[in-house]
Amino acid sequence: MEYIIISTGFALALLGLWGILSQKNLIKIILGFTIFNTGINIVMVSIGYVRGKAAPILDVIKPSEAADKIVDPLPQALVLTAIVIGLGVTALMLVYALNLHREKNSLDINSFKDLKW
Repeated sequence: MEYIIISTGFALALLGLWGILSQKNLIKIILGFTIFNTGINIVMVSIGYVRGKAAPILDVIKPSEAADKIVDPLPQALVLTAIVIGLGVTALMLVYALNLHREKNSLDINSFKDLKW
């Protein structure tokens, strides 16, 4: 079961990377970034999973036995932080895309040549 989840995460990451690199529409690029971010989060959570161990909640397990019976909570904390940061970055990219659309009336990346040499 773990292999299916980690494979799904890698597939989503590759799909998002393809969307970032191959699309010309800014909204599709932002969507590709979001899919890539979700895939990486799934991979990190699946790497932190250990079969036969419990969630790191000390109400259920005695603190003296906690080291042997719970999984490491660090990957979960990193993913929660990555979700919040990804949401902020996605919102910022959407605001930039909205401002670019107001300026140029286009979301095609080839129509923005102001900063090219």
